[in-house]
Amino acid sequence: MRRLHIDIETYSKVDVGDVGAHRYAEDDSFRIILFAYAWDNEPVHVLDMHGDCFPGESLPADVWKGLTDPGVEKLAHNANFEITCISTYYGIELDTAQWTCTMIAAAYLGLPLGLDKLGKVLNLVQKKDARGKALIIFFCKPCRPTKKNGFREVNTPEDDPEKWAVFGEYCGQDVDTERDVHKYICKFPRLPQQEVAYWQQDQKIGNAGIAIDVEFIEKAIKINNKVVGEIREKMVEITGVDNPNSVAQLKKWVQNEIGEEVSSMGKEYLAEAIEADTLPTNVIDVLKLRGAGNKTSASKYGTMLAYKCKDGRVRDLLQFYGANRTGRFSGRGIQIQNLKKTIHGDLATAKQAVVKGLAELLYDDVTDLISRLVRTAFVAAPGKTLCVSDFSAIEARVVAWIAGEEWVLDVFRTHGKIYEATASNMFHVPLDMVTKGSDLRAKGKVAALALGYQGASGALIKMGALREGLTEEELPAIVSGWRSANPHIVKLWRDVENAARYAIENRTSCVVRKSYCTLKFSYDRGYLFIELPSSRRLAYYGATIEGRNTICYWGVDQVKRIWVKMQAYGGLLTENITQAIARDCLCDVMFRMRNLDILMHIHDEIVVEVEDEKAEETLGIMNYYMSISPLWAKGLPLKGDGYISKYYKKD
Repeated sequence: MRRLHIDIETYSKVDVGDVGAHRYAEDDSFRIILFAYAWDNEPVHVLDMHGDCFPGESLPADVWKGLTDPGVEKLAHNANFEITCISTYYGIELDTAQWTCTMIAAAYLGLPLGLDKLGKVLNLVQKKDARGKALIIFFCKPCRPTKKNGFREVNTPEDDPEKWAVFGEYCGQDVDTERDVHKYICKFPRLPQQEVAYWQQDQKIGNAGIAIDVEFIEKAIKINNKVVGEIREKMVEITGVDNPNSVAQLKKWVQNEIGEEVSSMGKEYLAEAIEADTLPTNVIDVLKLRGAGNKTSASKYGTMLAYKCKDGRVRDLLQFYGANRTGRFSGRGIQIQNLKKTIHGDLATAKQAVVKGLAELLYDDVTDLISRLVRTAFVAAPGKTLCVSDFSAIEARVVAWIAGEEWVLDVFRTHGKIYEATASNMFHVPLDMVTKGSDLRAKGKVAALALGYQGASGALIKMGALREGLTEEELPAIVSGWRSANPHIVKLWRDVENAARYAIENRTSCVVRKSYCTLKFSYDRGYLFIELPSSRRLAYYGATIEGRNTICYWGVDQVKRIWVKMQAYGGLLTENITQAIARDCLCDVMFRMRNLDILMHIHDEIVVEVEDEKAEETLGIMNYYMSISPLWAKGLPLKGDGYISKYYKKD
């Protein structure tokens, strides 16, 4: 099979980072301005497509035919962008089954997603040219009209032929870099065929999109802007600062009022300060106003409108293999994976209050209301209903299954009251003594949620132990009690860490066998690989043993988004393995549901759109599928539960 490596440069008045690939490509101003390609190992060709009246005329016949020829493998880095742009611009249907995405293949090896960072990490001869960013800004985006540039709004090749020539070289260089990436990843076992099928399904889900309630969104933005404006006016009135949004100005005012230094203006610090009730009334008032006016989730409404395509649906919400350590999906654009929970009570009334302009009359905290209604802006198309089903306590089930913690599995096979059962086992009391709202259940809940990955008191606090009414003094006993009640999970941490260390030190392979699950550890050309029951492998690039037997590897820091050396231990590796297996369960069940119209998925939850009359039946099918473990996960007790609704919510 011949390979066709492709990279394109495009122009549009809208920014792809602000609107997503689908909205970007369908904009009336969009056009492909450079088309670089190379057949197999042949030289790279860069086509100047700028200003073509008839799209496709400048593409050579073999390339044009190759785009739809099943006998030609098309390759691109972040292939979703090329597929979306080329198919939209030329009006042709491209089959994702004929494409290979080198970005996904690199992510499978634990490498950075971006071509520029990837080229540097792999020290490729052809690296992504740093000048490219400036050239993209110059040619691919509108420019500010000035007297100096003749008040033009677009830079064309005629405006700077020298830069245009360099830009063409840059585009061709990207093809060379992508081709070098492909050669590198081919040294290792390729992406499993099942993963390729999952990626193809992901493209289908992304193309489907989901409808949004535009009227509700516009009213929500209007009300939120009005209330936030009033809040800022009140803050100026109390503080006298010029800009209440300025952290520095507000911090200085607070320090002057209380007569001492303020270490932070972050949410957690301010919440503790307000709760302590030791601050002056005017300072508390200002901090409460700041909290009310800073509901960042409300900004998602504007992003929804920006992402709205011509058919009223939003797309490009998830990145396949976005978390390249575990292979889990990550959010893009609207960031649907960090939506606030919906309000308790009548959602329909709350939405109508916003639409009718009555929210300020019916609700005390309007900005909080607006932020907690974000989910409901995702709606079913007319005549259709959303069916939503999710895995119940998936990570707790998976880690117990891996470790063979039988009493936990028995809980999930029967009554499912894991918080109550955890407390019962920790404190050696009958299950019926642990009731909802009791102190014992609170301890069991926070322990079950926080301690599965070798965490201690800090993990309990992060999970909200103090908010549950627990004290720091009693946390060590909770940690000890949980570990005593879960000896197989505790042993799993040690076994996983020892196996990883052994494989790296001896440049060999070893196996961790448990009651239901086998994990295979191996070292190959600088990588630590962990093969999961699904046959997918987790990859740790540059794995070494340093210092006092510390496992180290290189990866992307999820906060700073930079490539750094990291440390691993048994609990962290167990967390990666557990989350990866949970992700494989999600992909497995979505693939079994591939005949349904899946619109999106959030963590362990799947959203399907069906005709109104089929909603009940479809939800039953979804719950049934989500209660069946994959073929490779014998003995894993799964459970699916959900709801039907005209809009998305947190049930």
